Amino acid sequence: MKKSYKIEVDCANCANLMEEAAKKTEGVKDCTVSFMTLKMKVEFEEGADVATVMQNVRRNCKKVEDDCEIYL
Repeated sequence: MKKSYKIEVDCANCANLMEEAAKKTEGVKDCTVSFMTLKMKVEFEEGADVATVMQNVRRNCKKVEDDCEIYL
């Protein structure tokens, strides 16, 4: 399953850090973050609980870029 989320981030480098953090989160099959469109597209692993995975993605992204936001 794929979902798209609106994000708030200050720079392209921060978006890259968010993308890498999200990709390392359990339950995420793939992720792309676009600074230009301020969107995060997440592909979830089969059977993953989307709400729980996204809470973990948000927590992991905040570790690398504490002022970023993901609108769930």
